[in-house]
Amino acid sequence: MGARGFGRPGGWQNVDVPPAGDAQSWFEGRLPGEWFVGVRVIVDREEITVIGDLPDEGLDAGGAEGRIARFREDTRERRIDIALEAEARYRRKVSWGVTCGEAEALFTHISVPVMTRLKQPERQVLDTLVDAGVARSRSEALAWAVKLVGQHTESWLAELRTAMEEVDKLRAQGPSF
Repeated sequence: MGARGFGRPGGWQNVDVPPAGDAQSWFEGRLPGEWFVGVRVIVDREEITVIGDLPDEGLDAGGAEGRIARFREDTRERRIDIALEAEARYRRKVSWGVTCGEAEALFTHISVPVMTRLKQPERQVLDTLVDAGVARSRSEALAWAVKLVGQHTESWLAELRTAMEEVDKLRAQGPSF
């Protein structure tokens, strides 16, 4: 493991980022009650994504897309105000999305650069994906590969995140240095 260690928390990525463990309840309390029948708040180091569930009332795909478009336009100003409050509170960008039946739309979201060092065999994998037209660039190929891994290991990643939350709770109860 070495002197620096690995894993979370700490490191330059977490410097000056306030905790956002209460983001789900904060948004539930802050959002107008008539907007959503349910809401999910997803938090990482750079972004908070709020995905609200609109009532679908048996709409077909076209009706759901229309309801999503209307909601996006009608709520734009209030969503901006709420996002600014949350960004000041949590120091992360706020992104919005909704679901309506089977339809889902992300209105805003950020793309964060991530640096990685790859040896030639890994770069060749990315270049093969680019050459085959699966991706337009190495960056897009890497994002595609990460999505694919995430889809195939979703339950394992969920268990890992739960375990990390428990470690964070125990660490918070321990002595501070």
